Amino acid sequence: MEIVKNVLIGIYIVICLVLIILVMKQSKEDDGASGAIVGGSSNSFYEKNKGRTKEGKMKRGTIILGIVFIILTVALSIVYAM
Repeated sequence: MEIVKNVLIGIYIVICLVLIILVMKQSKEDDGASGAIVGGSSNSFYEKNKGRTKEGKMKRGTIILGIVFIILTVALSIVYAM
């Protein structure tokens, strides 16, 4: 069981570092709360294909790594409870 703990901690540390780097590299969105209320997005080509840009891929990667981070946190808490 000690090997599983060490492997999970190693993966956890790598995920944490990559997640920190991805969050730091992202640019700030200017819409804020007022853009969410008013509907600040326009119907342009960029808005339709925003997920294919570098920023869109970084945002999707951040969300996926965040989910993996949460799953690993739960897994580590279960492993350490045993």
